[in-house]
Amino acid sequence: MPYISVDGALPNRRVAIATRNPALYADLVAWMREIRVPSISVWPGDRLPSAVAAVLTSPEEVALIRHPRVLAVVDESDKTALLAAVRHALALGGSADELIVGIDPGPRPGYAVLAAGLPIAEGNMENPEAVGRFGSLLRRRFPGHPIRFRVGRGDPVARDRIVTSLAPLHRPVELIDERGTTPKGKRRLRDATAARAIAGGSGPVVHGEPRLAVTAGEITNVQRMSREGSGGSFTISKTVASRVLHGELTLAEAIAAERARYALPPPVAGLRRRSRAEPS
Repeated sequence: MPYISVDGALPNRRVAIATRNPALYADLVAWMREIRVPSISVWPGDRLPSAVAAVLTSPEEVALIRHPRVLAVVDESDKTALLAAVRHALALGGSADELIVGIDPGPRPGYAVLAAGLPIAEGNMENPEAVGRFGSLLRRRFPGHPIRFRVGRGDPVARDRIVTSLAPLHRPVELIDERGTTPKGKRRLRDATAARAIAGGSGPVVHGEPRLAVTAGEITNVQRMSREGSGGSFTISKTVASRVLHGELTLAEAIAAERARYALPPPVAGLRRRSRAEPS
């Protein structure tokens, strides 16, 4: 799951867990402890303390709870958008401000969500297409909020895949000049910091889906990574490398398929085979 920052909640604000579902209750208690968000446990229908900023419950028990911020929790392996909603309630209460989502493009895009200028979520996505899925979850978690996406211009292939994934959401997408936004430091933290800077910028709005075009150099680079990922056993073809760049399959899937094609064992650490370059 992408990591998220949860610092900066208003003092004494907390989240209530209200459910009679034992499995959901155990999952939410463990999750609150993991993300270090203060919480209390109540029964659905109980009177809630004034310090409660949001209530987590099951979809079946929503009607039993009287609170302006009730968040129904379904079986979500990725709770990124849910935590953004929790973080927003803790920091800003019931405001309906616009959400700004900054995206630092790359194979694992960095992202940052700002509300009223405050970061309520940040981290990395698994791939460029995950940005569109995240945007869909945000739209569901923040139904009364306008959402604007700002995507850095760097890494054209990843950028265009991100913009394409956001097109079905019908929300404004701006392209931002990201020069000077990437700081030094560890990659994960660096990507999120760059995404915050991108979220704070402004740029032209994208109209329509971009035409994704990959270069020969980008294809060669993916082939190089496949050779390294296979321990030097083979190099995927240019055609397969192009499919990876277009998001049709991941590099790991391409390597696994090629390995299965030749019935090759997994690479042994420290042992490098002669590379078998495949025709395009």
